[in-house]
Amino acid sequence: MASHSYRMFMCFNRKFKITEAQPPSDVVEAFSVCTDKGNYMNATQLRRFLIDFQGEDPALITDIAAVRLLDLILQRRRHLSKFTKQALTLDDFFFFLFCHHLNSPILNQVHHDMTAPLQHYYIYTGHNSYLTGNQLSSDCSDVPLIKVLQRGVRVIELDIWPNSAKNDINVLHGRTLTTPVPLIKCLKSIRDHAFAASPYPLIITLEDHLTPGLQAKVAKMLTDIFGEMLYTPESEHLEEFPSPEELKYRIIISTKPPKEYLEAKVLKSNKEDTSAGSSGDETQPNDMADDSDEDQDIDTKSGQLAAPEYKRLIAIRAGKPKDGLRVALRSGLEKVRRLSLSEVALEKAASNYGVDVVRFTQRNFLRIYPKGSRIRSSNYKPLVAWMHGAQMVAFNMQGYGKSLWAMHGMFRSNGGCGYVKKPDFLMNKCSTDEVRVYMGDGWRLDFKKTHFDTFSPPDFYVKFRLIGAPKDYVKKKTKVIEDDWVPVWDQEFVFPLTIPELALLQIEVREYDMSEKDDFGGQSCLPVSELKSGIRSVQLFDKKGEKLPSARLLIKFQFS
Repeated sequence: MASHSYRMFMCFNRKFKITEAQPPSDVVEAFSVCTDKGNYMNATQLRRFLIDFQGEDPALITDIAAVRLLDLILQRRRHLSKFTKQALTLDDFFFFLFCHHLNSPILNQVHHDMTAPLQHYYIYTGHNSYLTGNQLSSDCSDVPLIKVLQRGVRVIELDIWPNSAKNDINVLHGRTLTTPVPLIKCLKSIRDHAFAASPYPLIITLEDHLTPGLQAKVAKMLTDIFGEMLYTPESEHLEEFPSPEELKYRIIISTKPPKEYLEAKVLKSNKEDTSAGSSGDETQPNDMADDSDEDQDIDTKSGQLAAPEYKRLIAIRAGKPKDGLRVALRSGLEKVRRLSLSEVALEKAASNYGVDVVRFTQRNFLRIYPKGSRIRSSNYKPLVAWMHGAQMVAFNMQGYGKSLWAMHGMFRSNGGCGYVKKPDFLMNKCSTDEVRVYMGDGWRLDFKKTHFDTFSPPDFYVKFRLIGAPKDYVKKKTKVIEDDWVPVWDQEFVFPLTIPELALLQIEVREYDMSEKDDFGGQSCLPVSELKSGIRSVQLFDKKGEKLPSARLLIKFQFS
């Protein structure tokens, strides 16, 4: 048995034996059960184990598939095996269970529907993907780009600036001490590794700080280097974006459209900018702007037209909120575009108008990026962004920490292809919940006759409160039925729903009192997504959440 020696206090060595891994008792028992207490496991018995113990789908684990798996295990174990028998020993079986290549805890194949529009997916997204370290003084390089592409990242970001001579393009984090890297070097590395880990489309977001002349040069670089891989949209404004399946092995460009300047006479007479993307340069607070926090550096004095060949390559148009964030989320939803928000802006938007954020992401792209104070390339918690449908939750991939672990874990889903289908509730259109409260009964059995009113039967009414997404928050109440232990209201209320999966229906019965605070008569809180249609009995609970033995309401639920 092997051992390791450790030097203790610089005086003596201490040896520790290295024990071999042994199969746990559950593994031994499973092997024994499936082999009928035999010494070898054949393909049929292996299939039985996979179905009965591992919960695999019998339709997928066919007899042929089991034979192939057994052969694969033996191929990896052949140099250790003393026999040529086409069966597994307990040690072979234990090896199989402990081999993550053969027995991964998650599916290693693409299994989501990949035919929906691109904006229906969470996309593995990097932030300042070219940086080797911190945001202020690290090197810019193509090496981090290669690493993230090999990991399966599908959205990478390049900040492009003129070089010192103003005749070429560099990639760097502007106005910092980061050292630049030539754009052409980055593009060639992207070309060579774009689909190393996934065949699904790669999106390049460009933070553009170039003159029209250099934009034209970038367009030529993109066209020459990527060739047929480069996706060129059929029109400037797409009403629906193609699916990941349709865009396999394609590279997509996303940036703010360059401004187009008319000649001086036309500009003077019309006094307007012809660019459809002019809103991308509107001045906004930093937490609502694109993370470049800079306008595109176009020489407006020269009157030079923006490069049309560059504009033609932009498939996903980006921009800043022109008239405030809420207006940007609500307007122009018929044309696919991208909006970028900082993590701080997202928190505010989610708190104040979360439904608008979700609705925006049903047809458009939302990119979230780290706040500017994350100098050390740390990251934020991604769940708020995902819960509100943001497709591009941009992370500093060169960092570390639990948030980044969560990001990596998320995109191990769906075979690690970099695209994860969003939950249905984020894509569903608005619906309504119709609630008709007929009557109530049982209070006389649960309370003393003078509990609510010393001198008469109670005067009951019902309050409904729908809580969830901010837009779904609604309060309703019935009329008061006077002096009746079995009140009959027979009233209907309609609750518009945008996100049923996040909605809860709170029901509270109160007893009206003219001179004092209304008395409590029971409550219930129901998850809307679990409600059954039809006429149902709703049991009531006390303030502590304990069931009232008899008090209940008769309510009809109907969804449309």
